[in-house]
Amino acid sequence: MILRIRTILDVEDDVIRDIEIDDSSILEDLSLFITKSYGFKDKEMASFFETDENWKQGTEMNLIELDEGKNYSKNTLNSVLNKKKRRLIFVYDFLALWTFYIEVVEFTEPLKNINYPKLVFTQGKVPKIPPTKNFIDSENINDIEDSEDYDYNENY
Repeated sequence: MILRIRTILDVEDDVIRDIEIDDSSILEDLSLFITKSYGFKDKEMASFFETDENWKQGTEMNLIELDEGKNYSKNTLNSVLNKKKRRLIFVYDFLALWTFYIEVVEFTEPLKNINYPKLVFTQGKVPKIPPTKNFIDSENINDIEDSEDYDYNENY
């Protein structure tokens, strides 16, 4: 089965790449193809994250072995993406935090004499400087601000 995957780089202007890749490929292959299709050299650390339909970031799928001893780089795409679970978040370069929204938009049969993975659509240009990320826990921010014990000037 071939997955047509839309990748959207999280920057101000739309930067999109659509990829077709065999579902028996591994996460490491997808990581490499995404980074190359956006013009990165694939020399930085990266991870995939499970996500729900609202793009809420879930469990990390490391592409290298860390302290936990789990390495997802050899997991096949069909083990993490299917008709019910179509989305992932991909973070490349943990210092720059280039963030990509990954979604399977179509499941198709492979075409004869076509080499996969392949880039099938491209839109936009990657900015030279990564966007600034704001780290706020949106679920708990109101709890902190509404608390009577919270002193805004405490750390200044």
